[in-house]
Amino acid sequence: MMPTNAGRFALEHYPYLSRRLPVFACRGVVATSEPLAAQAGLRALQRGGNAVDAAITTAIALTVLEPTCNGIGGDAAALIWDGSRLHGLSGCGRAPGSHTPDLFAGLGLDRVPPKGWLPVTVPGGPAAWRDMHRRFGRLPFEALFEPAVEYARDGFPVTPVTAQRWRAAAAIHAEGPVEPAVRFWRETFTRDGRVPQPGERWSLPHLAGTLRELASSECESFYRGALAGKIADFAAATGGYLTRADLAAHTSSWVEPIRASYRGHEVWELPPSGQGIAALTALNVLEGFELDRAPRDSVQSYHLQIEAMKAALKDAYGYLADPELVSVPWQQRLSKEFAADVRRRIGDRANVAATVPNPLGGTVYLCVADAEGMMVSFMQSNYTGWLLGFGSGVVVPETGIALHSRGAGFTLERGHPNIIAPRKRPFHTLAPAFLTRDGQPVGPFGVIGGPLQPQAHVQLVVNLVDFGLNPQASLDAPRFQWTIGNRIEVELSVPPEVMQGLLVRGHDVRPCVEFAAIPPRLSGSLGGGGPLESGDFGKAQMICRQPDGVLVAASDWRAGGCAAAY
Repeated sequence: MMPTNAGRFALEHYPYLSRRLPVFACRGVVATSEPLAAQAGLRALQRGGNAVDAAITTAIALTVLEPTCNGIGGDAAALIWDGSRLHGLSGCGRAPGSHTPDLFAGLGLDRVPPKGWLPVTVPGGPAAWRDMHRRFGRLPFEALFEPAVEYARDGFPVTPVTAQRWRAAAAIHAEGPVEPAVRFWRETFTRDGRVPQPGERWSLPHLAGTLRELASSECESFYRGALAGKIADFAAATGGYLTRADLAAHTSSWVEPIRASYRGHEVWELPPSGQGIAALTALNVLEGFELDRAPRDSVQSYHLQIEAMKAALKDAYGYLADPELVSVPWQQRLSKEFAADVRRRIGDRANVAATVPNPLGGTVYLCVADAEGMMVSFMQSNYTGWLLGFGSGVVVPETGIALHSRGAGFTLERGHPNIIAPRKRPFHTLAPAFLTRDGQPVGPFGVIGGPLQPQAHVQLVVNLVDFGLNPQASLDAPRFQWTIGNRIEVELSVPPEVMQGLLVRGHDVRPCVEFAAIPPRLSGSLGGGGPLESGDFGKAQMICRQPDGVLVAASDWRAGGCAAAY
């Protein structure tokens, strides 16, 4: 069933959905987790750039303003509506040529560690910026770097959420001996061990120089020039594996997005090795239930979404792998017949499911829309790894380049499609999303948070389509996250009667305080055996276009960002 107000969004004030109202615009809007990054993207639009120019400008600025979750040394992924059709870009790097299962077995490892050189794959982010710009950009490439260079050189005020994660990373880094490969993290991101306080002005001068080098070389320096040499030389000097040949061989991949129909809408994701297909599978399952016959905040609504998501994730993590090297049977998973078979196995009790692998995050998301109809859904990431978002902890000296830990997405299980191999892309959490209706764009949306991403995609689509919530209300609504077995983490704003009802149905319900909302004086005690635990329920952004062309944008309260419009 479609809500009677399809195409427009309700603005009523719900008890827990009225933290903020959405932002409305006609000419352009940028939504992301850092207000200054959103303003940088808006500046690009106002200078005559299109949505791709603004997205790249915002993404580059985020490497400076939110280094706790992304950086030059990470991966990227995008969905781009060019005004008439959707394009997909996988900016995900491949494993070094040395990375065989035998290498890790010889080191006595049964999993890829999150720290040091072993999880470092080739970063794909800079190439993704360049390739998006070459195909769709309008402004000069160097102009897209100007706000980021200014912030890195002259300083920027650190936001509270970023300062909190920065402080947590520094505390981890200070524990125990520091190996040579990660020694320069402290020299780059602290001042004699001190991290920025909320609101403090902070600069990253080495990063400013690297950004200028990327701008002038159109990122060629990172893969075949001076920066590539610095990365490879540092690896050779500190026991690393990344070589000049690995960097030079990197390419982005333009891919066909995949979709599922859901109650008159089409939901779009990138194909494997990303996890977005799990959201599409779950939505296919849910389409067979009449969710709108019960209130949004009902035990039945939560139970059905949880069970559909558990089944989809459990299945997906068994086959997701690099489709360039492995046959990935994803088409079958998008069939309505497959969904019907899953639906038949969902009853009134919770089904036990396996562990969600690699429950890591460390990502930023942004979305952009311009006056000409172009829209972008974009993610980039250093992964959580060891330092809660700074990736592997490996920082190339005097460059500001923190290298990601995406190799931790591989498995070392013999026979698994996602087992590590030379020049192979790992299972990837990056999942930008997009919504259309009758072949016309509704808009981009996305959520950061590792395995939460497809789970939150389902919840946002259900909020919009089944319950007619406006974009901001959809983002503000309480979320759940399945983690392992029957364990379901829920935000404290989930009504107590819903939590109790889920317990009765066999779910192991864990109420959690959102990580970003924990006061510093409590952050050490929560999650350590007390009555409440800390959880990360993601940070989402969304833009929807109404039938009259008005843009409706929203930014997650959990992130501290904004939607900047004109």
